[in-house]
This record gives sequence, C-alpha cells and structure tokens, in this order.
Amino acid sequence: MTTKESECTLPENLLKEHWETAYKKNPTEKLGWFEENSKETIGLLEKSGVAKDAKILNVGVGSSMLIDELVNKGYSQLIANDLSERALNDVKNRLGENASKVSFIADDIVNPTQLQGLEEVAVWNDRAVLHFFLKEEEQDAYFNLLKKVVKASGFVIIAVFALDGAEKCCGLPLQRYDAEMLQEKLGKDFELVKTFNHTFINPYGGERPYVYTLFQRKNK
Repeated sequence: MTTKESECTLPENLLKEHWETAYKKNPTEKLGWFEENSKETIGLLEKSGVAKDAKILNVGVGSSMLIDELVNKGYSQLIANDLSERALNDVKNRLGENASKVSFIADDIVNPTQLQGLEEVAVWNDRAVLHFFLKEEEQDAYFNLLKKVVKASGFVIIAVFALDGAEKCCGLPLQRYDAEMLQEKLGKDFELVKTFNHTFINPYGGERPYVYTLFQRKNK
C-alpha cells in the first residue's frame, strides 16, 4: 500500500456519511467545487455531436448546476448519479417540475447496484469524481462499470485534477491525472478526441488546475 492509500480513503460505511454531511453543511454555491456554469463540460458534450435524446449518465454529479443546464438545453435522457441522496434531492427540488425529465440514481460507482443495470449509455460524464479513488481496485471498479455501460461509438467525458492540481478536496486526498494516464486506464478500445487544461477558480478564489478529456469508444 502506498503512503497516499494509507492516508486515504474513508471506510465505505463512512464515505456516504462524509458526503451527506458536506452537502448538509453547505449550500450548493458555497461548495469548493461549485461552478456557476459548466461551459467546459458542455463544450465537450456538444463536440461529441450526440443527439438531444441520447442517454447521458452524469456520475457523482452532486448538486451540480450542470443538470439544470442540460435540461434547459433540451437533453431528454439525463441520468444523475451520486452517493449522496441529499445532493440529488437538492437538484430535484431546484428543478421543480423539470425533475421529471431526469432519472436520479443514488448509488456507489465502485460498488454499484442500480448502475450495473444500465445499458447503451451514449455519454459517461464525470467532473471531479475519479480522482477520489486512490486504490487500484477502486479505479478498476470505476473503469469496469464504465466499459460495461458505455455503448460502441459512445463517449466518455472525464474532468479531474491535473498533475499540478490540488492534493486534497473536501478533506480527502486525490489521485491526479493527465490525458495519457486516462488513456491507459480506458485502454485501446477508446480514442482520445480532445483534451485541454483548465484552471477552475473555486467560490473562495482558489485556483484548481483540471485536465478535461473527451474519448470515444471504437465501434467494434
């Protein structure tokens, strides 16, 4: 076990409690990862060219405004996933009647139950989730689920802390990445379409370097 792993990860039974507490203590706009608009993610989604009725799975979405933006843009098969039920309820309450346009799944990405049953996902979208998984078995579980649900010719958007990014977020240590590392995890069946670095300024003025990537699964 590496030093980082030994510092790390909360036991599974405490991880959910950790995130529930984070969303309970802070309104969405005061969370360290809050962004008023998700133009980088939406730009990659639009570059993929998927139809508005494409099935888009947003993993670890929390109470992100991204779901509101996608609903407003007319995307009609949205799935919002998070470990925190409170975060998902915040999104539901904010959407009001539009919440009926979104499927909400409270599930653990690395120990999934409901998510395993998904099929033919056109876009897997992850902003700031993968980097919380430090153990190799957690990372393997994440990518195994991704490869199980994303369809041939489907897309993967992953935005995580870059190699020069923060070492911790919300009190938890992080695994940082570059595009090459993500390509290695995805394997030869996925092709990198676009990548760029982006420095996110959090609600408290802190600079948080991210790497954004768009991959496409090859059509076997």
